[in-house]
Amino acid sequence: LLANADAAMYRAKEFGRDNFQFYAPEFNTRAHEKFVLQEELRNALARSEFILLYQPQVDLRSGEVFAVEALLRWKHPTRGMVAPNTFIPTAEETGLIVPIGDWVLHEACRQNKAWQDAGLPPLTVCVNVSARQFREPNLIGRVVNALKDSGLEARHLELEVTESLIMQDVELAVATMNALQGLGVQISIDDFGTGYSS
Repeated sequence: LLANADAAMYRAKEFGRDNFQFYAPEFNTRAHEKFVLQEELRNALARSEFILLYQPQVDLRSGEVFAVEALLRWKHPTRGMVAPNTFIPTAEETGLIVPIGDWVLHEACRQNKAWQDAGLPPLTVCVNVSARQFREPNLIGRVVNALKDSGLEARHLELEVTESLIMQDVELAVATMNALQGLGVQISIDDFGTGYSS
């Protein structure tokens, strides 16, 4: 009875405040699926199941690619490609987004440097930073390590943050962005104008 009440409570929390949910057996199924997903995410990092796809950003006047955005995908051994909206919320909730985001940062910097070393014109690689990553006290150190390990110049890295992330703690956000810009890393704000600044 207590386990069922607990499942109903967590289901009610998913819908926000001031509501209630009657227990239904599928709550346990969802909870089990969520647990399995968490375990599979942990294993995915260890087994190198994540890949990055690169979406080009093109200058419409010249037709030249000036940047690429790194897009995380999960190549699951039995499910195939798992959409980010299926696993990113769980990664955020469990804190796994920090080591996953660290891998993305390192891999995107490494790939950009490899393209440059192959003789392609320099371009910027854009990496999305989650709210959880952004609040990590050692974010600057992680960025420095990714740049040092890859040999990529900071000016060829752009970190993309959302407006809502910045507004959670403006003072921390400004200090972090100033420190990143001090390294030479570019910052862009995604979803600008959709929230507080609209």
